[in-house]
Amino acid sequence: MDQASVIAASGLRSRMQALDLLSNNLANSSTSGYKLDREFYSLFSAAGESVETDETQLPYVKSQWTDFSQGTLTPTGNPMDLALDGQGFFVVQGPSGPLYTRNGAFQISAAGQLTTSEGYPVQGVLQGVEGPIQLQSQAPVEIGPDGTVLQNGNTISQLEIVDFKNRGALEKTAGSFFTNTQPKVLPIASQATVAQGRLEGSNVAPAESAVRLVGVMRQFEMLQKAITLTDDMTKQAIQEVARVTGGQ
Repeated sequence: MDQASVIAASGLRSRMQALDLLSNNLANSSTSGYKLDREFYSLFSAAGESVETDETQLPYVKSQWTDFSQGTLTPTGNPMDLALDGQGFFVVQGPSGPLYTRNGAFQISAAGQLTTSEGYPVQGVLQGVEGPIQLQSQAPVEIGPDGTVLQNGNTISQLEIVDFKNRGALEKTAGSFFTNTQPKVLPIASQATVAQGRLEGSNVAPAESAVRLVGVMRQFEMLQKAITLTDDMTKQAIQEVARVTGGQ
């Protein structure tokens, strides 16, 4: 494959990665607490066949990064819906360890624990001891701005809310959950306040994502045409060589 086709094919691959990312953003535009992902492009240096240069620069998506900007806090009237105003994350206990999320659509399990809709226990702190938040009765639950959980005027627990100096250590797992991929990067205390009866919406702007999606698809089509044109030119060159050789 000639150099032009290789570069175009690499461009196609990077656009396919971008399409997957944008499609996932749009699919989660209504997911509470979801944070959109963006791509970061770079150039990969590979050995080339050009007589003018020793390397061929191939475009690719080097990495993706998450935009942690806050979404809109919308009133729901449900006392089990919680939103964070400011930077930080709720801590929940996932199947393989702690997970971090901005999605505060919580519920009370049959066992009386505060959980996510997936059934993951929400973590709290009581007298310095971390653990699931276990409610003591069917009485209404009040949650203060600092995350204090009250029932009948008694303190049950306090929501564990943390942040990270380096949010690059957080990797999206599914939906609006993150896991810490760098154990040396420890969570720190968050200054976020809790708003009861509200949910944070996704920070995906559907209109912007749709426009970017159309743009990437057009680039994809142009690169496909470039490969087709290059192939046609190569075939024509081979036919011309064969015709001239045959004529001799």
